[in-house]
Amino acid sequence: MNAANPVTLPLKGYAARHVRLAVDGKVATITLDRPDKKNPLTFESYAELADLFHAAAKEKAVKAFVICGAGGNFSSGGDVFEIIAPLTKMATAELLDFTRMTGEVIKAMRACPQPIVAAIDGVCAGAGAILAMASDLRLGTPTAKVAFLFNRVGLAGCDMGACAMLPRIIGQGRAAELLYTGRVLDGEEAERWGFFNRLVPPDTVLAQAQHLAAELAAGPTFANGMTKRMLEMEWAMSVESAIEAEAVAQALCMETEDFARAFRAFAAKQKPVFEGN
Repeated sequence: MNAANPVTLPLKGYAARHVRLAVDGKVATITLDRPDKKNPLTFESYAELADLFHAAAKEKAVKAFVICGAGGNFSSGGDVFEIIAPLTKMATAELLDFTRMTGEVIKAMRACPQPIVAAIDGVCAGAGAILAMASDLRLGTPTAKVAFLFNRVGLAGCDMGACAMLPRIIGQGRAAELLYTGRVLDGEEAERWGFFNRLVPPDTVLAQAQHLAAELAAGPTFANGMTKRMLEMEWAMSVESAIEAEAVAQALCMETEDFARAFRAFAAKQKPVFEGN
């Protein structure tokens, strides 16, 4: 893709400090932007990400997101001095406010209708690994290092939905191993386990993630949003309930103009051009 044009976060009167947003056509790229420290998360960046993905739910022009890190790393997780040190001095109520706030980022990522593609190189640890996990698709590199290292700082692996979501991606036993041990998952193992959809060279991982996002953005975006919603909802359903929910969802998709466009294009032996309605 061509170089993206930088824009401000879609928030009135709010200036981002640690997260950069750029839009190119229908794809928005979110960059965790503290490369000197391997892009750790701060109280401010959590708030920025939550606000951004909440706003995405009402965004009409952007059809897909890419999330990446600057400087060859995805994210090293919560900043030791800007987050972990203050947490050791907080009372229970303040700590619960913090953990609910971090969880809000993940809920906002899963609730926004646009697919999110993570481009992962270098360090992807702690809360950074959670952001990757919460994305819909993950492209990694052979040099990527993924670690859910909460137990290494005396915390449980049940952070920001990890115990619910990670087993869905890689299986219960493998998720338990990572969450109990905090060990590093290298790029090849991450692909083999299904955490990465595929491996690509480090110098092309962002471009390939943006290309994939552009392909998704060019598709039937109402239907893509419905797929994301059903993937999220159906883990809590019986098979019978899921089949009924999908029947309703698919009937709604059949009412869209994109469905009619696809038929007309097929009948004319042409490739459909979707417009998201």
